[in-house]
Amino acid sequence: MKKNRLMIRSAILLVLALAIGYTLYTNFFTNKEIVKAGGTAPDFLLTDLNGNTHQLSDYRGKGVFLNFWGTWCEPCKREMPYMENQYQHYRQKGVEVLAVNIAESNLSVQNFADEYGLNFPIVLDKDRQVLNAYGVKPLPTTFLIDKDGKVVKVHSGQLTERTIQEFMDQIEP
Repeated sequence: MKKNRLMIRSAILLVLALAIGYTLYTNFFTNKEIVKAGGTAPDFLLTDLNGNTHQLSDYRGKGVFLNFWGTWCEPCKREMPYMENQYQHYRQKGVEVLAVNIAESNLSVQNFADEYGLNFPIVLDKDRQVLNAYGVKPLPTTFLIDKDGKVVKVHSGQLTERTIQEFMDQIEP
């Protein structure tokens, strides 16, 4: 009986020690910076499906609808046609769409773009550096960036066409 109590108490102490250790580690040793509304959008350089490079700072003077997505993501599949529709209207008004695909093959991304008839730039974040720099957790996540490179809004989750239109109105230069 005493042996059982000792083992149970030891197990409880071990769990508590691990919980305290994890809490200390996350509070003091992990980078908690994530991009928030009002901050400056971190610059990045990524390549698109055609081998062209896109640097966020090259879009200064324009509004940028920065969307993180994946081909396997069902909400992403539903919002992409809406993004394409609004892109066709807003690109003449100075709003650009940059769709950042997360760590997928060029072939699967190209097949997805062809299937949905996407014409906006799709850049590839093969090593997830941009995803991590922006602190993106769920997909899809969208950052609205104004003409000065400031983040106006961050939205996680699926967007409707009306919401995309409202967001693009907000970042129109």
